[in-house]
Amino acid sequence: MKIIKTSLAILALSLAFASCENKETKKEKTNFSQTEIKQESEKLNNFFTKVTEERIENSPMMLTRLGRKGDHGKWDDISMKAKAEELELSKKYLQWLQDSISVNALDKKTKLSYDLFKQRLVNDTVDYKYRLYDYPLNQMHGMQAEIPAFLINMHQVSDVKDVKDYIKRLKNIEPLFDQLIANLKASHEAGVQIPKFVFEKVIRDSKNVITGKPFTSDSKNSVLYEDFMSKLNSIEGLTEEDKKPFIKEANKGFENVRNAYTKLIDFMQHEEQRATTDDGVWKFPNGQEYYANALKRTTTTDLSAKEIHDIGLKEVERIHKEMKAIKEQVGFKGTLKEFFKFMKNDPQFYYPETKKGKEEYVAEATQIINTMKGRLDELFITKPKADLITKPVEAFREKSAGKAFYQRGSMDGKRPGTYYANTYDMKSMPSYQMEALAYHEGIPGHHMQISIAQELDGIPMFRKLGGYTAYVEGWALYCENIPKELGFYKDPYSDFGRLAMELWRACRLVVDTGIHEMKWTREQGIEFYENNTPNSSADCIKMVDRHIVMPSQATAYKIGMLKIMELREKAKTQLADKFDIREFHEVVLSNGPVPLNILEDLVDEYIQGKK
Repeated sequence: MKIIKTSLAILALSLAFASCENKETKKEKTNFSQTEIKQESEKLNNFFTKVTEERIENSPMMLTRLGRKGDHGKWDDISMKAKAEELELSKKYLQWLQDSISVNALDKKTKLSYDLFKQRLVNDTVDYKYRLYDYPLNQMHGMQAEIPAFLINMHQVSDVKDVKDYIKRLKNIEPLFDQLIANLKASHEAGVQIPKFVFEKVIRDSKNVITGKPFTSDSKNSVLYEDFMSKLNSIEGLTEEDKKPFIKEANKGFENVRNAYTKLIDFMQHEEQRATTDDGVWKFPNGQEYYANALKRTTTTDLSAKEIHDIGLKEVERIHKEMKAIKEQVGFKGTLKEFFKFMKNDPQFYYPETKKGKEEYVAEATQIINTMKGRLDELFITKPKADLITKPVEAFREKSAGKAFYQRGSMDGKRPGTYYANTYDMKSMPSYQMEALAYHEGIPGHHMQISIAQELDGIPMFRKLGGYTAYVEGWALYCENIPKELGFYKDPYSDFGRLAMELWRACRLVVDTGIHEMKWTREQGIEFYENNTPNSSADCIKMVDRHIVMPSQATAYKIGMLKIMELREKAKTQLADKFDIREFHEVVLSNGPVPLNILEDLVDEYIQGKK
């Protein structure tokens, strides 16, 4: 991310000077008038606004995601120099908070913002030493696929200037990838090598991007050329003659794209020769320490890898028992493992591997979400204004991408949220999991939580844009369960699908910690999934590969869900007939994403207030 150092430094210094007067007295003071509380809170919120806007303005990609068109032809600065500049800014902001704010003079809402912002800054300074400990190229969200997906899904075109900016972004992909390759070289020198299985997938994705017109002599258009021409043709009033100069410039941009991907492919093919099959982060220098820190950030708890592993094993055992009850209900004769095999292989549970079958899947997923929309008043006080659409994952990345995911809409509501369903392999998309998957990614899961957070009034922008994985994914997994309370999952096979999805997340606790802490091999992880879930072998392989490139991330779902369920049961027990599920959900959603310990404080306050 590019940082404008001078303006931010001036901001920090000016705020610091403004706060120096009577600083020692203010720190000791505990009683403040309403006027003082208002002034101090406004001062801090103004700081949040200025800092966040500076960060947004210096991230062209964030601007685009938010529906703004500043720097619409640029990419973020991802260099190591930019990361070092961000660290220095974090240190300055942290110092200003400590020196310039009387915490006791903040109103309740602003005090929470103070705590969250300060915690984030502290984490930034601690995590800087791990800046090379990630995989910017991977099969899940690697830049080789994310950059074209960004152009296709995020870069909106409504006039000629937007077209020119699109072309500029095409031309700027080459310098962006130069930074990417430099970062990868630095990571490799630090002992952080991409796992061997990733290379083939990244190389394949990269070749897919530069296949088709104008990169090759194929009659079929490449994905980027198809997108560019579609957007160019969408502008009203442009004649074919008017379009020619834009197409000519775009072709120059596509040459830059070809150069960028060719260099990336060459680099990956060279590096593949020295890659290893040691997949856990224990192989990194100080890898165990890094993983413990990653678990802390992901779960927002102090749970150790061993504790998380054991929680997963207990949850697997519990869910297996509930699945056995459904097996008996449908009259299946045989063991649970044999029932899993039946669910994996029986054609009644799968849409055909045809264009029509894939379209029918997406249509049915859309219908599930639309039905749920009509029942939201029974569960929620606040509903999102933003719309939600369902679409299949694009062809150029469908083979590598996960089975489903959510993409947030723009803050202005013009670009809706998107539930992506991956229809590449229909054997990985059983019909009995459709409900749970749609509730998780769409409504009432990610779309509800993220859209409501973006639409909240009275909280700083950084809280609307931020995220804590355990909170975000914990909520979405919790949302797979709550429709059952409204009478959904009437089909026992669909209810089995709900349990299968929860079981999948329980297994994640076991396998993620197994690979990164206990030195499990990739094959051991795959075997655990195949022995304990009804999912396809392709699912199991993809999930283990995800664990490998995103250490700790998959532990967030079950840990977050368990905490939300625990807090709900606590509120229900203590409030008895005063408990209102809609009010509980309002508490969980009305403050934006927060760490689990903060969420517990908020629920405790709600309980006491209700009493």
